[in-house]
Amino acid sequence: MQQALGTRVITRQDWGPDLAIVCGTGSCTPVIWPGVGARHRSMHLLVLGPASRTIRLRHPSEAAYYVVEGEARVEDLDEGTTQALVPGSMFHVGAGTGYVIVAVGDGATILGGPCPPDPALYAPRPADAAPAAP
Repeated sequence: MQQALGTRVITRQDWGPDLAIVCGTGSCTPVIWPGVGARHRSMHLLVLGPASRTIRLRHPSEAAYYVVEGEARVEDLDEGTTQALVPGSMFHVGAGTGYVIVAVGDGATILGGPCPPDPALYAPRPADAAPAAP
């Protein structure tokens, strides 16, 4: 990790181990996370392959995501709604809201995560168990 005057360049070697939140093909890799000293922000690289999705997620803090490429949808489990995501889309999830991100077509690459970081994401757990509700 390179650092100068309060800034850091975080390289691939600094990224955290994949989080067990993807069902199907793909990965969720912490890029900015507590393991690099980030206490107030998190950024994950979420790659969903065809017909893949995240587990049910619910964080004590809000979350924001940006769709880099591909198509997906976000399902709000509390409201029972679904919204389409295309490249360039951003979406916000309110604190305590249950949601799932589902790949459409060939899959999607998405950057984002809860802020501040949700410690439950970094704890080992069964493949389809959601982090504890706030």
